[in-house]
Amino acid sequence: MGFFKDFKDDFSQAVNELMPGEDNPAGGSGEEELVVNTLENEVDVASELSKLDGLLEQVTSQAAMPEPEKPAAPVQSPAPVQSVSAVNPAPVPAKKEPEEEEKEDSVTANTMRKAQEEKKMADNVAPVMNEEKVISDEVSVITEGTVIKGDVISNGSLDIRGEIQGNVGCNGKLVVTGTVTGDSNSSEFFADAAKIEGEVVSTGTVKIGLGSVIIGNVTSTSAVVAGAIKGDIDVQGPVVVDTSAVVMGNIKSRSVQINNGAVIEGFCSQCYSDVDVKSLFETREEK
Repeated sequence: MGFFKDFKDDFSQAVNELMPGEDNPAGGSGEEELVVNTLENEVDVASELSKLDGLLEQVTSQAAMPEPEKPAAPVQSPAPVQSVSAVNPAPVPAKKEPEEEEKEDSVTANTMRKAQEEKKMADNVAPVMNEEKVISDEVSVITEGTVIKGDVISNGSLDIRGEIQGNVGCNGKLVVTGTVTGDSNSSEFFADAAKIEGEVVSTGTVKIGLGSVIIGNVTSTSAVVAGAIKGDIDVQGPVVVDTSAVVMGNIKSRSVQINNGAVIEGFCSQCYSDVDVKSLFETREEK
């Protein structure tokens, strides 16, 4: 700032010297000095000084401006850390031989097929009685005009006078005077003028009354048939085929009694009897 101030003073002094002035009173010789005006036009001192003032302000503002900051050096990202799997790759399983793969596929297919067959058999089997529970004395009655779509299970006895479209299972006595479309399982079975489409299984006696029609196999310990059965009869004990009975199927029992007038289209076998039939027909040579 001092340099510019001195420059301003010197410039003002030079301008004053160039301007025409009065006679020098201090001159001792009294001779007039010749002043030559080298400027064609008069100089406006105020405008020149204002230009210097603007120049000073520019220099001052530039000196006050801060220096531009240098761009920071780019930060290098750290090298990626390799995972454990990349450093120690997992062992590749050994390739199996074609024969071993075929064996495993066949074993898997057989297992799946057996599981499907077991599931199918389980779906087709009638509800099994709950042997752990004691047989109840209560009797559940399905009245006439009632239609049940689904399986029915009872801990006591059942009296079906209506219609059931499903399997039936009870621990007590099952009496059917209506219609059953499905398999049944009970401790004792009795049908009177009933319509049954399904297998009848009982741990006790099966009685098929007059006017009853059963389309399905019958399995029990004893049986009395007075109605119509289209299916095989497998009884561990005795079987009585009454006069009005019609059986279209084979009979396997311990003993069979066929009354006059009964119709049987099939074979009768007393395979559960105590008699050794083969021993009766052995020849002496075979002995």
